[in-house]
Amino acid sequence: MQFIPISKLAKLVILALGALCAVTLPASAQSSPPAQPKSQACPNDDSDLKLPPGFCATIFADEIGHARHMVVAPSGVVYVNTWSGEYYGNDTPHAGGFLVALQDTSGGGRANVVERFGETVQSGGAGGTGIGVYKGSVFAEINDRIVRYSLAAGSLVPKDAPVTIVSGLPLGGDHPMHPFIIDANGAMYVDVASASNSCQLKNRTLKSPGADPCEELETRGGIWRYDATKTNQAFSKADRFATGIRNGEGFAIDAGGHLFVTQHGRDQLHTNWPDFYKPDQEATLPAEELVLLQQGGDYGWPECYYDPFVKKLVLAPEYGGDGKKAGLCASKLAPAAAFPAHWAPNGMVHYDGKEFPKHYRDGVFIAFHGSWNRAPYPQGGYNVVFQPMAGGRASGQCEIFADGFAGAVKSPDKAVHRPSGLAVGPDGALYVSDDVRGRIYRIAYRGGAVGDAAGVTLCPSATAPAGEIVAGPTGPPEGTHPDAGAAAALPEGATPEMVALGERIYRGQVGGAACTGCHGDKGQGSSLGPDLTGKKWLWSDGSYAGIKKTISEGVSQPKNYRSPMPAMGGAQLTADQVSALAAYVWSISHQRTATPDSHSALPIELAIPGQRIPGHADHPFRGDGDHDSGMMPITRSGVIPIS
Repeated sequence: MQFIPISKLAKLVILALGALCAVTLPASAQSSPPAQPKSQACPNDDSDLKLPPGFCATIFADEIGHARHMVVAPSGVVYVNTWSGEYYGNDTPHAGGFLVALQDTSGGGRANVVERFGETVQSGGAGGTGIGVYKGSVFAEINDRIVRYSLAAGSLVPKDAPVTIVSGLPLGGDHPMHPFIIDANGAMYVDVASASNSCQLKNRTLKSPGADPCEELETRGGIWRYDATKTNQAFSKADRFATGIRNGEGFAIDAGGHLFVTQHGRDQLHTNWPDFYKPDQEATLPAEELVLLQQGGDYGWPECYYDPFVKKLVLAPEYGGDGKKAGLCASKLAPAAAFPAHWAPNGMVHYDGKEFPKHYRDGVFIAFHGSWNRAPYPQGGYNVVFQPMAGGRASGQCEIFADGFAGAVKSPDKAVHRPSGLAVGPDGALYVSDDVRGRIYRIAYRGGAVGDAAGVTLCPSATAPAGEIVAGPTGPPEGTHPDAGAAAALPEGATPEMVALGERIYRGQVGGAACTGCHGDKGQGSSLGPDLTGKKWLWSDGSYAGIKKTISEGVSQPKNYRSPMPAMGGAQLTADQVSALAAYVWSISHQRTATPDSHSALPIELAIPGQRIPGHADHPFRGDGDHDSGMMPITRSGVIPIS
């Protein structure tokens, strides 16, 4: 072993510090100093994140709304899609649109220009998750559609109204979001996630078997492909690209053209099937997944889940599994990489920049939103990891790249911040979004002691034990909805497509006036209007024809409400739209009654104050109530997942 004299070592340290301070030199011309305290190595780092040596983070923007996914344009402008609702405390959304443009014109690592655009609460918007940039335009998810905003040269935000690329995307259920990615040829891949946990006859219910066949798979639980260069495409079963994906939120395309998506594994194996699974297996099964997408591929949901302990897909208990047998899962496609259970992979990006060390250029970064279903054992995730890849598969164990978002406690209700989206800027910086307080982080490499494998912290193995009990049991934050994946009841002469259109009209997404303000997001009623889901009818006989007649004519002289309901609720509906709305109302009045089990959390739903119209207080179809006349808030709502 060679020893360096103390005097020589001191000179080396001084030289290294001098190189660090030479900020006017290009990065390539600077020496690589050893790791130093953050106050010296990252003087502007106010993020409180834990990063590998040589990396620094700044708070690029803060409190912009509940930031989900984002994308960075070639100009360096960061575009973010934000969401809102009761899951976020039903706080008041920002004035302006749900889409946000962020720009740093000073070079200080912080956005000094913030502009909002797109749908607002007043125009019927509730925000969204998916966003992308393609050929100078911004694409964004809003309600049941993906739209395109054209950007004029040099402009930060669009001046013209958007055009619709695809509409009619399924809403409701446990996972109503629609993340997407657009490849270099304009193919747009859209996640249409499942409405239920595991396609049980009664969603998230003890020992309820799986529906066979799982009709939900016809329009959910997979990836759909559309053309980003075409407008007014309609969602169709025929456009499904891959199936068996429960909730695929994060997309990435690598340099070789491989298309990947993350998958949130199913929940509640022990809770719903205690005969087959031990309590600690609730926290360790199944693995979260990164899958390599193939056209026509079947990745197993709901019949299968990935067990990292046996390194294969195994048969779900809803379909005859016992935690051991593989059955038909032997023919399904296994993941390219697996991660600890319930970490919730929300965002993903392939690193194609040049700023980070070479070690990070052959893999993907994944934002893990954080678990709930590991309770009563310690929760996991709430971090950003790097997964090295080669040839479309994992080439090593993942590494914790950024941690500390949650603060002192990692749990859904106590986390200060939760990573949700990722994007790479043209300068090579990595951006991370937070959907709790609307923070955007910017992570850059400043030089240091990072080698090909130095200074990294490996992820826990997907087979790591659950740990010690630290909290009480919990339930799914999206709530337990036994009929989430069930097909709607249909009146004679109606079709499923009519009911789906009727639901969009009911929510105000079509037609211009929502019914949810008086009658609740699922027709359950409110203080402003009675329940639509029962069988007692005062304004018609409850038949399909009777409901259509009441919608068309309105209620001019209510018995108890002070304000009449105008014809068609004050909207200008076509005859087909009236029929569709009546079919939806009829269908929700014929649903099965569901009782949450004792472990259920209260449903967490999206309820966004919408445009205000003159109050139409009377129930259009049956009972009366009483409330003040005048202006009444109209709301749009639907179940929102925490993951």
